[in-house]
Amino acid sequence: MPDGRANRVAAMSAILDECAAAAADLNAAMDRLEALRDDMTALHDYYGSEDWYGDREAALPPDTPAGVLSEDAVYDEITDLRGAAIRMLELATDVLKNRL
Repeated sequence: MPDGRANRVAAMSAILDECAAAAADLNAAMDRLEALRDDMTALHDYYGSEDWYGDREAALPPDTPAGVLSEDAVYDEITDLRGAAIRMLELATDVLKNRL
């Protein structure tokens, strides 16, 4: 039967593995967002533009993906991304000020 020290080391090793995996996942997600930065800017510029309003009024072929023409889809993406950015800042601030 493992003693208390072995239990602690095993528990801390499991936490280390989980933290490393979470950090790798976060870095991969940030890499993906950074790679999409120009596309996100183009989408945000398109939303509410003259082109966007014109495209909403246009007769598009029925098989055209048109989710971007919904007011809620792009707005929700913008607010979700901003919320995630605020959350990242808050977490980063906590890590830098209090944890490490």
